[in-house]
Amino acid sequence: MAKQTGAETIIALGVRVEGEFISSGDVVIEGEVTGTIQTSGDLRVGTDSKIRADVVAQNATVSGEIRGNIQVSGRLDLLESARMIGDVTANVLSVSPGAQVNGKITMDGRDVEVPEDQEADSE
Repeated sequence: MAKQTGAETIIALGVRVEGEFISSGDVVIEGEVTGTIQTSGDLRVGTDSKIRADVVAQNATVSGEIRGNIQVSGRLDLLESARMIGDVTANVLSVSPGAQVNGKITMDGRDVEVPEDQEADSE
């Protein structure tokens, strides 16, 4: 993952987060998230993770389940165990054999705006 000014945040296996999750650094999710996820850094979704949220990130690597739309301004890698149920917007998309994608895919070269949150920058 790319180096960002914010620290890396890890939501471990067995941890459940509900609501609006905003970060200025890289995010690793191994647990469960319901709501929204926004990071100006990179996102990594672990094999056992379950996300029921709309996601916005710089780049993302997914090997777990996302039920919601995902917008990535750079590269999205869906690994063999990934299960994506929702619309995908990315500049570069890699789908490994075995990954499941159920939704509309948009790759039109437009930049996805990753929101910069003032509160997240001050943490």
